[in-house]
Amino acid sequence: MSVKFPKKEKLKNKKLIEVLFKEGKSLSSFPLKLIYLKVESPMDAKFKTGVAVPKKNFKSAVKRNRIKRLVRESYRLNKHLVFNNSEGNFAFLILYLGKEMPNYLGVEKEMQLILKKFLKKIDDAKVD
Repeated sequence: MSVKFPKKEKLKNKKLIEVLFKEGKSLSSFPLKLIYLKVESPMDAKFKTGVAVPKKNFKSAVKRNRIKRLVRESYRLNKHLVFNNSEGNFAFLILYLGKEMPNYLGVEKEMQLILKKFLKKIDDAKVD
């Protein structure tokens, strides 16, 4: 099975990103923070995902881009956790909040944790 992160799954809509920051709910698993929002309008993908690294913590664009690549890769390899176990459309924004350059294994472990927390949270919301 090939695991992809196609263009249609990328979060690029500025208005949606603004709404995500205003109304989205968030989960943290340091150094990652997931901001998510259930989107009512039908999208061409089940999840739209974006990744951000604050300029405040990493002045060098090279380092920021490297971290974004690590986070995107760990999301790509672990998104099956949420794709198969949730209903509805969601917009995700994954923020990297750490101050040191991460290694891939650390990022992947936290990504798995945060995606499992997300599933638990939406399962709890379904029950209510």
